[in-house]
Amino acid sequence: MPVGILYREELKEYDFGPGHPFRGDRYQLFPEFLKNSLTADDNYRILKARAATEKDLLLICQKDYIDFTKEYFRAAHLGLPRPFGFPKFHSGDNLPVSKPGKLEETARLIIGQAKMACDLVQKGEYQKIISLGGGMHHAKIDYGEGFCIYNDVAFCGRYLMDKYGLERILILDTDAHAGNGTSDYFYDEPRVLFIDLHQDPWTLYPGTGLARQIGRDRGTGFTVNVPLPVEAGYDSYQLVFESLVEPLVKEFKPQIIIRNGGSDPYFNDKLTSLGLPVKGFRMIGDKVREMARICDGKVIDLIASGYDQKALPYVWLALISGLAGMKLDVEEPRPIPSRLKTDRVLIDTKKVVREVKNYLKDYWSCFR
Repeated sequence: MPVGILYREELKEYDFGPGHPFRGDRYQLFPEFLKNSLTADDNYRILKARAATEKDLLLICQKDYIDFTKEYFRAAHLGLPRPFGFPKFHSGDNLPVSKPGKLEETARLIIGQAKMACDLVQKGEYQKIISLGGGMHHAKIDYGEGFCIYNDVAFCGRYLMDKYGLERILILDTDAHAGNGTSDYFYDEPRVLFIDLHQDPWTLYPGTGLARQIGRDRGTGFTVNVPLPVEAGYDSYQLVFESLVEPLVKEFKPQIIIRNGGSDPYFNDKLTSLGLPVKGFRMIGDKVREMARICDGKVIDLIASGYDQKALPYVWLALISGLAGMKLDVEEPRPIPSRLKTDRVLIDTKKVVREVKNYLKDYWSCFR
C-alpha cells in the first residue's frame, strides 16, 4: 500500500518573512526534490486537505488566542496596523519579519491535514500518512512559540481520543528541540505515551525536557524525555531506540504511532548542535515502521523542521523512505566532519539512558 502524503502548494505561505529562520520555500523545495527522486505510482500519493474549522481549533486552543492570532497575522500579511497584545499570546520568535505569508490561514491548513490524516488511517484507507508542514510541537492552548501557531501533534492525540476512542496513543517526537507544547497537553494523560528525543535542554531552546520530567498525577510515567548530549549521532540514536523506545512500545502496545520531527537533528543544522547524518534519519523511519507492526502499521508522520536548506530535502526523503520501506538510498549531501565520523559522545548517551530508566523503573516493568 502506498503512503499518503498530505501537501498543498499553499503551505509555502507558512513563512515568517525574509530574515526569519522559518521560511515557506521548504514547501516548494521538497516536493520538487521528491518528484525528481521517486515516482509516485505505488510509492506514494499526494493528497489535499481542507483547512480546519473554528470547531476543530477549539479542540486544542482557547478562543481568545484563536481570535487574536487570526487578526494579528492577517494584518501582518496585508501590511496593516497590527493589534496590540502580541506578548500575551506569542513569544518573540513568532514575530513576523518584513512581510510574512498567510501564516494563520496556513496554520489552519496544517490542523486540517492532521484531521484528515487521523480519519484516513482510522478508516483503513491508508496505513501511513505523512503531513508535510506538520509537527508544530511548541504551540500551547493559549500561547504560540518556537515558530508554531497551532499544535497539530496535540490535535491528533485529542482528536483520536475524542472521535475514535483510542486509549493507547504513542507520540514520538524526534525533533531536536523538546516538544514543550505537546508535553503540556498530555502531561497528566495516561492514554498518551509521549516519548521525546531531543538535544540537552541546558544547551537549547525551549529549556524543558529533562529526564526527571515524567508526567503528573494519572499521567506520571507516561512522559519520557531523553535529553541527548551535544553532537549525539547515529550510535546514540540507535542505542536510545533499542534501550528505551522499543521496550516501551512493546509494553505499552499503542493503537497508533504519531511521529513528528524534521531535519534539525542533522549535524549541520543552523539552530541545533546534534550529530545525526542522513542514514540516521533513514534508521528513524525504519524503526518507526518496524515498531508499527504492533498497531497494524498505523502511523501518522508530521514533518516540517530543519534549518540547513541543502540537507533538508535529503533528510525528509530519508525519513519517508524508511517509514514506507522504500528501496531507496539517499545520499549524504554534505561531507561529514571528521569529529563526527564516530559517535564520540556515546558514553554520555549511555549515562542518559541509565538516568531515564531510573526515573521510569517504578512505572514500566521493562526498566526494572
